[in-house]
Amino acid sequence: MFLMIEQHVGIWMWEGPAPGKTRLDYPLLIGFNALGGLAAPLFVTLAGVGSALMVSREPTGVDGTLIRRGLVLMSFGYVLNLLSPSWFSWGSWFVLQMMGFAMALTPLWRRLSNVGLLLLCLAVFAGTVAVQTWLQTPLDLSNDRMRDVSLPGGPLRLALAESQFPILPWLAFFLAGIVAGRFIDDSHIGRVAALGLGFAVFGGVGHFLFLTHRLPLPGPIAARAFGLRLSFFPASVAIVALLLAAALLLIAGMLWLEDRRPFSRTNFWVTLGRSSLTLLMIHVPVFRDLSRLPGIEWWRGFAAPNALGVVFSFFLLAALLTRLWQQVDYRYGAEWALRKLAG
Repeated sequence: MFLMIEQHVGIWMWEGPAPGKTRLDYPLLIGFNALGGLAAPLFVTLAGVGSALMVSREPTGVDGTLIRRGLVLMSFGYVLNLLSPSWFSWGSWFVLQMMGFAMALTPLWRRLSNVGLLLLCLAVFAGTVAVQTWLQTPLDLSNDRMRDVSLPGGPLRLALAESQFPILPWLAFFLAGIVAGRFIDDSHIGRVAALGLGFAVFGGVGHFLFLTHRLPLPGPIAARAFGLRLSFFPASVAIVALLLAAALLLIAGMLWLEDRRPFSRTNFWVTLGRSSLTLLMIHVPVFRDLSRLPGIEWWRGFAAPNALGVVFSFFLLAALLTRLWQQVDYRYGAEWALRKLAG
């Protein structure tokens, strides 16, 4: 949640490079902003972890609950599309749609073995390259392209391969998260880290073979599979594997830390995490759309230090308010509505 806020708010508030300079002249802001690239991988992976833990701990009626939760989460995604028309079209497929779709299909995924889930991850990787090649997806997708429902296939095309977080390849994060959740449920935290290292080796070796022209694939297909670009729109197999590795290793590290020094329920990381859906639904329209209104005009209106100041000010405000909100069990927030609507 913190990575999501700092990535979005920082770049949205920053006025951009001064005349004669480039983004590389602002290493603190750009480097800090780049860390936000882990936000979506963590969200989708943790959704898989949470679904696996729910299956383990509440086996009776869990399939229906997961289907309902997935559909409600997707509905939140489409509400966010409407709340932020400067970013999304009605057919955009963002992280909430991706998590909801994968969660609604958990009754299928949970019946697969760990080996079956990991083989399905490989199938997702192969399908990503094949579908992007078939659709002739550009290697660099602009925001206008990722929201364009006028292309052949319309919103289905966006959901499958060409919006911000399409099913191919982002389903792999959720599937790997289910495997990690099973390891966590069995108290095998080391296996979560080992799984992360496995994806790191897969992505790293694939990229090395691409750089050294040793992949037995045609050049354009090899680039889609194991090329690395600063943007992951669209994401290559290599960037997905490396981001998934980072997410799993971070999860394993935090679990190791929590096992030795448990977080209290009032810890601000806990209260922020319990409010992450609400904060997502709030911060996007506020900083992306309301900031452009006449009389406010915060949109790209701050120098780099001041933009970072806005990021941390909002973060501290959110930490304080969620700590107070915890006292009434986060009533009437998006998470509360999710539980009421879906169980």
